[in-house]
Amino acid sequence: MIFIEDILPQVVDIARTAGAKIMTYYKMGGAVEQKGDKSPVTEADREANRMIVEALASIAPDILIVSEEGDKPDVSRVKHFWLVDPLDGTRSFIRGGGYFTVNIALVEDKKNPIMGVIYDPVSGAMYYGSEKGAFREHNGITEQLYVNKKQNPVTALVSHSHLNEATECYLAAHRVKERIPCPSSIKFCMLAEGRADIYPRFGPTMEWDVAAGHAILQAAGGSVKTPEGLPFLYGKKDFLNGNFVAFS
Repeated sequence: MIFIEDILPQVVDIARTAGAKIMTYYKMGGAVEQKGDKSPVTEADREANRMIVEALASIAPDILIVSEEGDKPDVSRVKHFWLVDPLDGTRSFIRGGGYFTVNIALVEDKKNPIMGVIYDPVSGAMYYGSEKGAFREHNGITEQLYVNKKQNPVTALVSHSHLNEATECYLAAHRVKERIPCPSSIKFCMLAEGRADIYPRFGPTMEWDVAAGHAILQAAGGSVKTPEGLPFLYGKKDFLNGNFVAFS
């Protein structure tokens, strides 16, 4: 049996430690390589991955770890597994844009992210969610987060680099006029904070891009579903996501 509230503080510490290591690379720069899918990877990605995977294995040795920069084990027969993106926003990291995060999530029964941690190393903001609620720690202050339950007007978050025709059509169909461009998984945190109402994503993402934010948003009272309103599932083939909409 997994006691989420017992290991959550340890996972928060793991994300913070990995973020501190990432910042050392951010300040001094480094080589950039290209992976097989043409996406960039840096030594910061790999070092953060190594630290996170080793630490998670030490606190929960029986739980499989799926990581963008690490192993992709078969999770079809397990009840729980980790989803890790050690450096979400590598392109922004390389550009020096400051928009990147550390994402760690624990998924149960392939449909429910029961714990999520997102750390923003540049600002020092730590977000986490579980059945006890969603929280933000920043500058020594811890606040519980709640989504915005207002009906109108609706404010949408859109990706800096993936705003396509399908997204535009969805926003138009739902009469969404106000939109905020935002990078990385921080979009889920902004929904959880009540700073926006909806985040539609039409285009490919990976499960480790979404799971931690899903857990935090869910803990704040929101949800993530397919555009048809069906549950958003994990443990898919190749861990590749279809379209989704995150709601307050």
